[in-house]
Amino acid sequence: MQSINRAACRRSRRELAKHPQWGTLEEFARGRIQSWLQDLLEEESTDLLGRGKSERRALVHAPAGYRNGHGKTRRLSMMAGTIEVKRPRVRGLEQRFESRLLPLFVRRTEQVAELLPQLYLHGLAQGDFELALRGLGDGAPLSASSIERLRTKWQLEFEGWRSRRLDNLEVVYAWRMVCM
Repeated sequence: MQSINRAACRRSRRELAKHPQWGTLEEFARGRIQSWLQDLLEEESTDLLGRGKSERRALVHAPAGYRNGHGKTRRLSMMAGTIEVKRPRVRGLEQRFESRLLPLFVRRTEQVAELLPQLYLHGLAQGDFELALRGLGDGAPLSASSIERLRTKWQLEFEGWRSRRLDNLEVVYAWRMVCM
């Protein structure tokens, strides 16, 4: 009986994927972006090797390399939410295969990285994570540990700014206010 329920559940998910509704629109869009990005990663490895999946090298001097499955599932945080992709592995090359689309250690897009200081100003400084992250929706791409790590970094930058020397700067004028 459980296998029937699982099959029905998978079937209903496929139907939702084919015919999105207002309530499932964001999930549908993230799923499409995820599959599109995965296809682009596969195409990138195909271009590098000069042949499709499961094809032999046509020439002796063709690029020597081969596909070796995929790496671990990787989460990528975007403004639309977090998606998971698997980076294809390419072995047998003289240099390491690095994707131009998804570099090795990147976990968030530049837009999400630029959003962090703004979020900090809008509530994270006081520890109000819920208010600041509400705009990102479910599956927010920021964890409490990453926020704390950024806050520590910004605190060190601020202390460096406060303790910098000012005697080597050229002062245009100084304003002195005298109270009577």
